[in-house]
Amino acid sequence: MQKTNKQKTEKIVMSALMTTLVIIFQLLATYTTFFGPFSTAIGLIPIAIGACLCGPAIGAWLGFVFGVVVIATGGAALFFAFSIPGTIVTVLVKGTACGFAAGLVYKLLKNKLKIVAAVIAALVCPIVNTGIFLLGSAIFFMPYAKEIGAMVGIEEVGFGVFIALAFGNFIFEILMNAVLSPVFVRIINIRNKK
Repeated sequence: MQKTNKQKTEKIVMSALMTTLVIIFQLLATYTTFFGPFSTAIGLIPIAIGACLCGPAIGAWLGFVFGVVVIATGGAALFFAFSIPGTIVTVLVKGTACGFAAGLVYKLLKNKLKIVAAVIAALVCPIVNTGIFLLGSAIFFMPYAKEIGAMVGIEEVGFGVFIALAFGNFIFEILMNAVLSPVFVRIINIRNKK
């Protein structure tokens, strides 16, 4: 029973630490806009690590916090002009789902090979995040694609606007998570040795 209480306490502390890191990283991201009007989602890094260390439910929580920070800092302000509910749903669902998916992938694969599981979980996070962004864009913002394209200086119309907006960020996020995957593995290995 004492071991179970210790594990629960460690999970709570780790969840709180990762929540703090998600907030700090995503606040920093507000100042790192490289591709279009969006900040890079560097908050995905602690989401993926937290999801691997604490499981899919905590990953979902971390993703939700990420979404709240994106909304609160104006990271989705461009889309608020067209649909406030659509923006809120898209941002919160993509964040929550990417954290949950990373945790689930790690949980399903960790018994086979932890290194591969951590790398795949780190890559799943931005894939799900961008995929749900594109799906939400298709559902909520397609009628406004021409106006959104004009606002950001993209000549494309239709779904090409959303793909163009997401592509640069996605490439940056997937490369960043791929490069940092060994760090994820190292953190997980350190925790598992305790």
